[in-house]
Amino acid sequence: MPNQKLIALLQQHSIPYKLINHPSAFTAQEVAGTAHVPGKEMAKSVIVKIDGNLTMVVLPASTLVDFALLKKATGGQTLELASEEEFCRQFPDCEVGAMPPFGNLFGMDVWVAKSLSKDEEIAFPAGTHRELIRLAFKDYKKLVRPRIRSFSRNRQ
Repeated sequence: MPNQKLIALLQQHSIPYKLINHPSAFTAQEVAGTAHVPGKEMAKSVIVKIDGNLTMVVLPASTLVDFALLKKATGGQTLELASEEEFCRQFPDCEVGAMPPFGNLFGMDVWVAKSLSKDEEIAFPAGTHRELIRLAFKDYKKLVRPRIRSFSRNRQ
């Protein structure tokens, strides 16, 4: 079942979206493949700690976080990947690793990779490893109000 907080937010703002069921998958690349979504349009959420604060960074599944660029973009003094133990309580109604990129619903700042913002539509986990939501990036941007910067790099 998709995250009800997220569905309520989309419905409250009359945002058109499509719910996509797919076979269970755990990495963003696997999800993109099973759901037949291009990797550049599949948004994945990575939780980092910037100066000790949990922060959500969102980027295309086909890319990786460039931590040097992210540190420069955020202006943080310290930046590290958060462990699942550190952030799982922030997402009580989501399966670990299937958090939707709506950090604002979970008390986190959100940074989005500039490369993802160039897509007309994005898809992302709906809180489970079996469901995606697809919607217009402009609607996502309106609801989340993320900071958009360059901090991702292509897989080598």
